[in-house]
Amino acid sequence: MRSRVVMSMLAGVILVASTLLGASPAPAAGKHTAETTPSAEPAPPAEFGNDWHDPLTAAPPIGKPATRSCQVTVAEAQFRDFTPYRSTYAPPRGCGDRWSRVVLRLDGKVRGRQYDRLGYLHIGGVEIFRTSTPEPSPDGIEWSVEKDVTRYSDTFRQSRDVEMLIGNVVDDTYTGVIDVRATLTFYAADRTTRPAAAPDRVLTLADGTTLTTPRNSERIVAEVYATGSGGGCEEFWYLTVPDPAPYSCKADKGPYREVQIKVDGRLAGIAAPFPTVWTGGWSNPFLWYVIPGPRAFDVKPIEYDLTPFAGLLNDGRPHRVDVSVVGVPEGQAGWSAPVNVLVWQDTKSARVTGALTAHKEADLANSATYTPGSEHRLDTEGGHRLTVAGYVNTSHGRVTTTVNRTLATTSVHRWTDGENMDGLQAAWSDDESVTADGRGADRTTRTRRTYTMDGTTTLGEDDRLRSVLTLGDRATGAESRGGRRTAWSRLDDTYTGDATYTANVPRDQRHAVATTSERYRLNGSAGCYDRKLVTVQGMVTRDRSDC
Repeated sequence: MRSRVVMSMLAGVILVASTLLGASPAPAAGKHTAETTPSAEPAPPAEFGNDWHDPLTAAPPIGKPATRSCQVTVAEAQFRDFTPYRSTYAPPRGCGDRWSRVVLRLDGKVRGRQYDRLGYLHIGGVEIFRTSTPEPSPDGIEWSVEKDVTRYSDTFRQSRDVEMLIGNVVDDTYTGVIDVRATLTFYAADRTTRPAAAPDRVLTLADGTTLTTPRNSERIVAEVYATGSGGGCEEFWYLTVPDPAPYSCKADKGPYREVQIKVDGRLAGIAAPFPTVWTGGWSNPFLWYVIPGPRAFDVKPIEYDLTPFAGLLNDGRPHRVDVSVVGVPEGQAGWSAPVNVLVWQDTKSARVTGALTAHKEADLANSATYTPGSEHRLDTEGGHRLTVAGYVNTSHGRVTTTVNRTLATTSVHRWTDGENMDGLQAAWSDDESVTADGRGADRTTRTRRTYTMDGTTTLGEDDRLRSVLTLGDRATGAESRGGRRTAWSRLDDTYTGDATYTANVPRDQRHAVATTSERYRLNGSAGCYDRKLVTVQGMVTRDRSDC
């Protein structure tokens, strides 16, 4: 497989469940909006042509309150290069300033030939959205993405600078101009629909390095939009190998990656990065032309509960906050990790004091064993554990927060000389519990996140390249108060694909075929959602909801 050169918080889990379950699937954006069932679509073609169904996912749409709404356009741009779009955001009029929900919508279109591209949207320096783009058909495609951004309500209450960028290259070969429009829709609160619970403040790091919190902060959560990208090997970090293994993507200690956050040099949080596969990934864009991999269009931030450090952070002084990715070779770029900090304040206190009371870090385990042969093999195991605890003295008493997080990963990477066969079977787990104890507070949230990747790409002597791949994004969550479970959820988002085409020939000679599918299941105390999509040669042959 010619891989590198061709491949282009539990509270959150519960919130997602309550937001999405029971909602009806939205139609796909663009020109293909007919009911996508076998009876409504003609039979799929024998192979890919010059056009295919607009991109869509099986993920549920955002639930929207039946209240008055106001829409603000925050960006309208055509991206041809790496020049950011800049404008000014102004709050909406007529919907108040305490909203029941705020929904971001991105509508995009592109035509011609183009790679997948990574983009972001900042308002007031706060990153509210990170995304990638689909690769277009010659006749052009349209797509849309929606995201619940209510948590950033503090940012939206004042006029702010806007910056958006989807870095792109347009020349004689890559002709696709990426045309996008981003809007925010604000849903007012009324007598029957209360304002949504949201952080009191949304902060960014001054100069990208220091944080000064309000002195009455009683809960602090950092979120990091960590993505490995940029076209180099860190875009495919899960495939890297150490010396002396003969492979095109190298890393000193192999593929183990861990995203760490530190406060004043002390480890404050650990997390497993999500192994995002962009829409040119695994040497085979035909896998992704209609259904992208999980999270590719809506990159979710990693969350770290920093409340145990609140007593330290609340002293009114700036504190250094650093994010780093364990395992990246020294001096090698490829990771972006912007930080937002969400703060909940004790409005009845001018100053919340406290202290860090426990900090236990296990040794980081990382072993990569290379076995040579006609089929090379790298077996990797890794993991890490961190416990931090601290208290805050609030107007409602002392509250002690304990955060436990345990990471583990295993992978088996197999390839042949020349990488004409390249396969990976890998799993990552990220288990977290957050417990708050105190007068009026006895709450525990537990989340188990599991990410899986199982695939093989082969390139035959006839230059027929075949990729078979399954990706999994799974999470279970539970919330309890006083020892009784009050909410739970279970997510299973599974993508499968099998695509073959002739490499090293013009597009019209590739004779590509592909079957892809996605099943998105979300069950919990809030209800049930279950939708499955199937495509054949770029045509949707099944779109079924079972809840």
